[in-house]
Amino acid sequence: MPGRSSAADHWLRVMNDERQSRRHGRPGFEGDVPAWHEQAVASPSEPDSPHPAQIVECEPPAGARTAPPGWFESRGQHLRSWWRGASPNLRGSVFMFAALLVYAVMVAGIKHVGQGIPLVQILLIRQVIMTAILLLFAAGSLRRALHTDRLGLQIFRSVVTLLSMLCGFTAVIKIPLAQATAIGFSQVLFVTIAAVLFLKEVVDVRRWTATVIGFAGVLIMLRPSSEGLDIYALLAVAGAICGAAITVSVRKLAASERTDTILLYQGLVLIILLAVPAWAWWQPPTSDQWFWLITLSLFGTAGQWLITRAYQVGEAAALAPLDFSRLLLASFTGFVFFAEIPELTTWLGAAVVIGATLYTIRKNARTSPPPAAA
Repeated sequence: MPGRSSAADHWLRVMNDERQSRRHGRPGFEGDVPAWHEQAVASPSEPDSPHPAQIVECEPPAGARTAPPGWFESRGQHLRSWWRGASPNLRGSVFMFAALLVYAVMVAGIKHVGQGIPLVQILLIRQVIMTAILLLFAAGSLRRALHTDRLGLQIFRSVVTLLSMLCGFTAVIKIPLAQATAIGFSQVLFVTIAAVLFLKEVVDVRRWTATVIGFAGVLIMLRPSSEGLDIYALLAVAGAICGAAITVSVRKLAASERTDTILLYQGLVLIILLAVPAWAWWQPPTSDQWFWLITLSLFGTAGQWLITRAYQVGEAAALAPLDFSRLLLASFTGFVFFAEIPELTTWLGAAVVIGATLYTIRKNARTSPPPAAA
């Protein structure tokens, strides 16, 4: 039996080899497996189809969404779509209002820290941090950023910037935020006078009338009495005058100087001028004071960038009235964090100054018609 079985097995193998060798010459066969069998396996529902469709299950590509976007993601997409369709003035308004918010935090930080640290020390630390950030962003083109054709005007602008900070921030520390902010709005009125004296601009009677009315509003906020004027309120006025000088000098510098050049020279000059008095009156800050010093410095830098970006995107005449929202922010901050309640004279004087300033801005926005073609 074993021998017979072996012979039978040998015979079956021979027959199978011959059958397979004959199949190789037939069309439709590949190797040892008929092609129709492969097609039937791939598409069992259509075995007789000459070109049956193959069902292939592919893995989804990496990162493909398998679920609808979440609420935050969908809101972000909607916000980006809205921003792309917004007008330039609307974008500039967003930048402006963001700048006012971060400036409110900066001013509140200065008022808080200024109770225990000399102002010159606060300004020095703020300027060092701000200049370091500017140098970081200008590292690739530092030589170009430091090139200036008007070094004297750069130094003058930096000096009046320091005076404006010393006067304005001293007023912020010593008198209610709302009052200091409202008096600061008179800067536009001083710009009108400076434009006549230094820029040789022509001012009509109506603008002069608005300027005089605006100064009447400032006097209401100063509250003159038999005891004299509040020295710190007068410092706020001095800060506004220096602010007007900054505006005029920037107008002259804008024709040939870059924005980062102006800011870098401001930082370098202020650091040099503040180094000695800050060292003489240095008070070691506590951890809480360091937190606020760094915070107000970062927020001040962000505020400068935002307000510069706002005026690059939108029109100045459309954005300037938004600056008056600083009064509401200052009143809110002073009430919540410093228990300050603005007096009635502050609101009355602020209303007069804001009205005169709005009229001045509106007149400044009007451009003369183009000259007739020859």
